[in-house]
Amino acid sequence: MASTAFRLAALDSDFLLGDSTRGVRFLLEYQKAEERLRAWGIRTTIVVFGSARILPGGSDNPDHASAPLPPGAEPRSGASSAHWYEEARSFGRIASQRGGSLHPSDGVLDNVIATGGGPGIMEAANRGAVDAGAPSIGFNIRLPFEQEPNAYSTPDLTFQFHYFAMRKMHLAMRAAALVVFPGGFGTMDELFEILTLRQTEKAPPIPIVLFGRAYWTKVINFQALLDEGMIHKDDLGLFDFAETAEEAWACLVRKGLMIRQTPERDI
Repeated sequence: MASTAFRLAALDSDFLLGDSTRGVRFLLEYQKAEERLRAWGIRTTIVVFGSARILPGGSDNPDHASAPLPPGAEPRSGASSAHWYEEARSFGRIASQRGGSLHPSDGVLDNVIATGGGPGIMEAANRGAVDAGAPSIGFNIRLPFEQEPNAYSTPDLTFQFHYFAMRKMHLAMRAAALVVFPGGFGTMDELFEILTLRQTEKAPPIPIVLFGRAYWTKVINFQALLDEGMIHKDDLGLFDFAETAEEAWACLVRKGLMIRQTPERDI
């Protein structure tokens, strides 16, 4: 009876964390977040991506509640950084006020702000939802340096994932729109995930907005991809650019963002 073989499987942490149960853990990461999101009646989200390294203006204030950056990460400060942070915060507020996440309709919430849950742009968008008095989601990822959740995502909707793939699935499966602020590898990873789903029609049409044309056309030569025959000219129509929070919101609405009455989705 003292042997590990005699332990109940559901209570045996060594077994549950072993290689043979990887698929079970993957399933559990889907199910736990899914049950909580359904309990809240969250039908659609507006996903906001962007750098974790972007700081708000006055971030040296000891009262600022920003989540810490990963060890070795250099924060990006300056006027453009503060501008991007404030615009992301404004967008989170605007989308929450106008999109349907403040008050349920027929028991569901639409266009709830969803981020990766960390600092920087993610924090700013969650913070904007708080400014509006609306809930927002933080899909955090467990990393070797332990990303900590920011202080603004709704506690009951602040999740932690081990698997990037399952985190991406939850980010994508309810997304009614995507707004991508300047960022690095992680931001581009998420951006191209959604662009690929759209290009291959594995996901329904959703508006995608890249914030800051000068930044995005500098770091990604979209025209070169077209000139080299790597993408179709229509693929450049999968996204638009915006320079302000108001412009980003107007673009989403113009491109077909549904306000209420959004049909339920599956993936």
